[in-house]
Parts: sequence; C-alpha cells; structure tokens
Amino acid sequence: MLLNLLSQCRSCQSLVGGSSLSTRLFHSGQPVLARQTVRKVPELSKKQLAAKARKRALKAKKSVYDSEKMTLADAVAVLRAVEVTSPNATYELVIKTAMSKGSAIPKGRYALPREPKSRSKDRILVFAEGRQAEEAKKAGADIVGGPELVDGVVSGRHQATLFLCTPALIRNITPKLGRVLGLRGLMPSERRGTVTEDIAAYIRRLKGTSEWKGDKAGTIRAPIAKLHYPVEDVVKNVRYFLNVVKKATGNIRDPQAEKESKNAAPKPVNAIAKVMLSSPRGPGIQVSDF
Repeated sequence: MLLNLLSQCRSCQSLVGGSSLSTRLFHSGQPVLARQTVRKVPELSKKQLAAKARKRALKAKKSVYDSEKMTLADAVAVLRAVEVTSPNATYELVIKTAMSKGSAIPKGRYALPREPKSRSKDRILVFAEGRQAEEAKKAGADIVGGPELVDGVVSGRHQATLFLCTPALIRNITPKLGRVLGLRGLMPSERRGTVTEDIAAYIRRLKGTSEWKGDKAGTIRAPIAKLHYPVEDVVKNVRYFLNVVKKATGNIRDPQAEKESKNAAPKPVNAIAKVMLSSPRGPGIQVSDF
C-alpha cells in the first residue's frame, strides 16, 4: 500500500530520489581506499651535500694525532724516540694535495741530498730520427727509433719506464699511443718536458734521479730518510722534496720549466692540504711548517 502511494505522489518521489525503493542497487565490491599522495624527496644541491659530508666527518671517530701538529724538527725527534730500537728504519713523507676532479696526477723526478735507498734505473725509449737519434743513443737511451716503434709499444714488445719524443714526431705517434700511454701517465708531452728538441740533455739530467708520482686522490708518498740520519739531514731532504712537489703542483713558479715549455698553457695550482711524516712503528705526525 505504501509503495503504491509513493509511486502516485510526485512530491514523495522527489524526496526519495525519483526511484523505487525496491529497485535500489548497492555496491558489493571492496571499498576503495583513499589515494595516498607520495611526497617526493627534494634533491640536495652540491652545497647541501658538502655540508652533510662535513657533519658526518665531524661525528666520525678521529685519531688523537689528527689534530696534533708539530714542527718538522719536533716530528723527527718524536719518531726517533719511538723507533729507538730500529735505527735503520725509513721515514716516509706523505703529501696530500687538493686535486680537483679531472686534473692531471702530479708526478716528477727528484734527487735527494742524501738518498735513503739505492735508485732504480729507468728504461728509456726515445722517438727520434737522424742526428737527434744518434745523440740519444750516446746519452744512454735504451730504445731509439721513429714511428716504426709504435706498434711494438702498443703490443707490449717494447717496454720502458720513460718515453721521450722530438717535436717533429709527436703528431705521428699520438693517434695510436695516446690511448695506451696516456692512461699510464707515460705519454710524452710538452708540459712535462718529455717532448723536446734536446733529447740528449734531458737524458743526462735524468741520471741520478728517481721518479715520484701521486695516486688518483692526489696523495704523494716517498721514502725520505733513514732514522739514524742526523736531524739536519732529514730536514734538508724533506725541504728539498717539498720544493720539488710545490713546483710540479704550481705552488711555486719554476722558471726553468716555463722556459722549456713557452707555448704550453700555464700550470694550474694544486694546493697542498696536508704534510705528514711517519715511520714503520710510529704515528703519522702532521707537519705545521711546510
């Protein structure tokens, strides 16, 4: 009866939505969950990343020697006291440079005033022709030749620790050797002085010298003296080696290198961040006066 009345009354139909109560349908599916908006993590800038790295470094555990700095003479005295039972041990000098990304690994040659160990002999390969080739052989080069040596270097048949080249041949050997020797830091270049007209003079300067080279992070390590050396000799060796590294990294002007490579671009400065002196059983002590 009630349904009949509702179907006849238009006003009642409007109240119930204009549809019959008996024909109303209900959804039987799973309830739809409210959509959850995913918050994107904002990308940090380089400055913000650097600030986070500094905070992590401050929280990290540090050695008691990290903040301890001494003069070079005091560092030598401390290590001598630690190594009192090992007078033949060797001091090691560690120089950390602030090498920027993409810059060349620092390297060079040196001859200490008082050597702590015997030097290793270099095997020298020279790309030269004519009179310059003859002079290179007389000066002591192990392998001398022109572009015909390139294939032997690529295949590994010609092994050497130092490669020199004349300016006339550098363009002929670069296309093939650039990828081989460049990765090893042995490719001749004007900036390092290994591309020169006077090959013989360069070889004569090499006699009695050793090579030093940094790692990929720009850290340079070198044996610098024996524990039984007088303090004055140790200090003299350290000062000499530091000057060599400073010239190679652009911290000190080298007039001789600038004269030899007039057309080369000016050397970028690779700042020295830290200098440490250590011994086999002793701590690494930061040197304050470098």
